[in-house]
Amino acid sequence: MNATTDNPTPQGNPARKKALTAVTAAVLVAGLGYGAYWALVLNHFETTDNAYVQGNLVQVTPQVAGTVVAINANDNDHVKAGQWLVRLDPTDAKIALEQAEAQLAQTVREVRTLYANNRTQSAQIALREADLQRAQSDLQRLQDDVNRRQPLVASGAVGQEEFKHATAQLAAARSNAEAARAAVAAAREQLASNQSLTEGISVDQHPNVLRASARVREAFVALKRVELQAPVDGYVARRNVQLGQRLQAGAPLLSVIALDQVWVDANFKESQLKNLRIGQPVELTADVYGSKVVYHGAIEGLGAGTGAAFSLLPAQNATGNWIKVVQRVPVRVRLEAQELVDHPLRLGLSMEARVDVSKTDGRMLADGATPPVATETDVFAQDNREADARVQQLIAQHSGGGRGTVASQPKASNAPAPAALALAAH
Repeated sequence: MNATTDNPTPQGNPARKKALTAVTAAVLVAGLGYGAYWALVLNHFETTDNAYVQGNLVQVTPQVAGTVVAINANDNDHVKAGQWLVRLDPTDAKIALEQAEAQLAQTVREVRTLYANNRTQSAQIALREADLQRAQSDLQRLQDDVNRRQPLVASGAVGQEEFKHATAQLAAARSNAEAARAAVAAAREQLASNQSLTEGISVDQHPNVLRASARVREAFVALKRVELQAPVDGYVARRNVQLGQRLQAGAPLLSVIALDQVWVDANFKESQLKNLRIGQPVELTADVYGSKVVYHGAIEGLGAGTGAAFSLLPAQNATGNWIKVVQRVPVRVRLEAQELVDHPLRLGLSMEARVDVSKTDGRMLADGATPPVATETDVFAQDNREADARVQQLIAQHSGGGRGTVASQPKASNAPAPAALALAAH
């Protein structure tokens, strides 16, 4: 019998075919399901794990040179705005302030003398005017005597010697009157000269006083600056100052980081920027807490350039062989303040960002309609206010009776009216 006839070819395994069909169907269903999920859900999100926590690194630097005599902060300490951190030797600043205060006191008294001289000059004018009136009266009397004697000379009733004597007295009276008139004019010019130094201003607004006041403010602020204060609330980091160290102005001593004001820079690929808009909601997770803690935020702004464009050594793609590298653009994400309180972050921590791009009606670039959030501190303004108060106190002490205003000092307009009118008419 033929072997072929004895061993017929086995038919295909129906179970195997059924299993392959089921696997194929499952793959197709899974592919269709993932496609539908991507189209309905994943297509509305952009994600990246190239995201890091950023914040303001506020450097504390001395504004004046000096030697460190005290330190009131260590790394990781929490400090309040206005709390002193480092103190420099104040000896030189105190001496400079004392010299400036003494100069201001002397200047105020010298300026007071200028105002007092106005009264003296006014009195001198009144005295010279009285002398002039007396000289004019004597001149008129002697002129009358000469006029009476002149007709009598021809008749011999009055001798030539007597007439010459009367004429000489008349000439002397004329000279005295001219001298008195010149003395009045000189006194008026002296008053005008003195008034030009004091006219229309008070003692505390006199240029000499203002110049001396500015020196006191400068010395006072320099003395206050020997005590370095924290500009903001935050945590101390990178302290590199020691006792006895001689510092120059501008030398970095330590940094203060406000961990309640941090944000996230998410570096998205350039191919992901198409649908990113300012204001879109963002969910973030931090490696330090894992997926159990989800942060919520919003896009605050998109970078004006890629990271490579601002690198220390930017790429020179126009030279040599070129290999295309996908660029990334930093996207700033604002975080919820309360979530930062509940789960604090540190600068540089890794984050994963997931942006909901289902709504693309926002702006890609800021248009200036929303003003930027100002960052400011009033810690140093207190020094200026204290300096102004100290200057006003010194002026009041040396202005006579604690008075430093124009109302308490003689002014140019307080000169006697006759002298002022005569000078104006002259």
